Amino acid sequence: MDGGLRFDWFLARRYLSARRGGALLSFITWISLGGVTVGVTALIVVIAVMTGMQEDLRSKILSGAYHVTVETDGDGRIPGWAEVAAAAGEVEGVRSATPFLLSQVNLRRGQYSRPADLVGVPSGVPEPGTEMEREIQAGFYDLEPPASGLPPILLGSGIADAMQLFRGDTVQLLAFDNLQTTNDGSMIPKIQSFEVTGVFRSGMYEYDTRRAYTTMEATQAVLDLGADVVTGIGVALDDGDAADRAAAALSERLGAEYRVETWGTRNSALFSALKLEKLAMFLVLFLIVLVAAFNIVSTLVMVVADRTREIGILKSMGMTDRGILRVFVLQGAWIGVVGTAVGTALGVLLCVLIDRYEIIRIPPEVYFVDRLPVSLHFTDVLTIVAASVVVAFVATIHPSIQASQLQPVEAIRDD
Repeated sequence: MDGGLRFDWFLARRYLSARRGGALLSFITWISLGGVTVGVTALIVVIAVMTGMQEDLRSKILSGAYHVTVETDGDGRIPGWAEVAAAAGEVEGVRSATPFLLSQVNLRRGQYSRPADLVGVPSGVPEPGTEMEREIQAGFYDLEPPASGLPPILLGSGIADAMQLFRGDTVQLLAFDNLQTTNDGSMIPKIQSFEVTGVFRSGMYEYDTRRAYTTMEATQAVLDLGADVVTGIGVALDDGDAADRAAAALSERLGAEYRVETWGTRNSALFSALKLEKLAMFLVLFLIVLVAAFNIVSTLVMVVADRTREIGILKSMGMTDRGILRVFVLQGAWIGVVGTAVGTALGVLLCVLIDRYEIIRIPPEVYFVDRLPVSLHFTDVLTIVAASVVVAFVATIHPSIQASQLQPVEAIRDD
C-alpha cells in the first residue's frame, strides 16, 4: 500500500467513526453494516436450505424410484418382458434394466385398513434398479419366505404405525387389480394373507405411508399373472441427470407402443415449484442487501455534508479529486466488505448448526421430508458474496463523486 493510499484509508477510518457531537453518523454506519450482514446471512441460509430441499427430495425419490420406467398403455401389462429389458439394456448409459410389478392394493387387519402401493421386487438380478431393491437384495431388509409359509411383505413405517403392525404379524391384502366373480355375479378383490417380515423408514413421506414390498413371485400369484408378465421395466442409469437423453433413446428403440418416463417427468411439478420458490426467495431477500446499500448511500451523503469544511481544507492543501473520491469509496467499500464477511461467516455457521443438530423440524406430510435439509455450495456462497460487494461498491459511487467535486473555496465559505 503506497503512502497516498495509506492516507486515504486513514481518512476513511476517521470518517467511519463519529466525531464529538456527531454520534448519529457512527450509529448510521453500524446500521448500514448490520443491514449488509443480515441480508447476506439470510441469503446464504435460505439458498442453502432450498438447495438442500431439492437434493434431499431427489435422493429420497430415487431411493424407491427408477431413473427411467418403461410401461404400456391399455391393461398395463408387459408379457415377455425379457426382450424389452434386453433392448433397454443396450442403450448407452443404462446400467441395468429390471422388471417390476406395481399394483394398488388395500391392507386389512382387524379394524385397521390402509391403501398401499404393492411393489413386486425381482430376486437375483445382477444390478438392482433402486436403492431399496439393493438393500433388500443385500439382506438389509428381509423378504425371505417366513416359517409360516405365507408370502413375506415389507411395510413402510407410516403404514405399520397406523395399523399397529410388527414383524411376524399377519395382514390381509386385497388385490383390486384381480377381481373375482362370486356365485351371485358380484365382483370382489382377491384376498391373500401375508406375514410382515420388516418395516422400513426411508424419510420420504409418500413412500413410508403408501409403499409395501414383496417378492415378484408373490405379486404375480396374487394378481394371477404368469411368470413372464410384469407391469414395467425399471431402468437405472450411470448418470441420473442424463435421464431425459436416455428416455429419448429408449423411446426411439422400443417404439410407440411403450410409454417411457423419467423420474424428473413424474415429479416435474414438485421440482419446478422448488426452483421457482428458490428464485423468489433469493430476489426477496436480496432486497435486504439493496436496502443496506441505500443506507450506505445515506451514510456517505451525511458524512460529506458533515465533513464539507474538512474536504475543502484538504483540497486547498493539494489533495486531488481522485484522492477525495478514494476516501469515500474506501469508506463505503469497508462497510460492504466487512458486512459481507461477517454475514458470510454467520450464514455458514447457521447452516452447519441447522444441518448437524437438526434444529428445525417440519411436517413431512406437507414437505415430504421431516427436517430442514441444508446443502451449502461454494458457487452459491461466491455468487451471494460477489453480488453483495458489487452492490455496496456501486452505492458509494454517487456520494463519492459529489464529495470529489466540491470546490475548496465554496466548501469553506458554506461552512
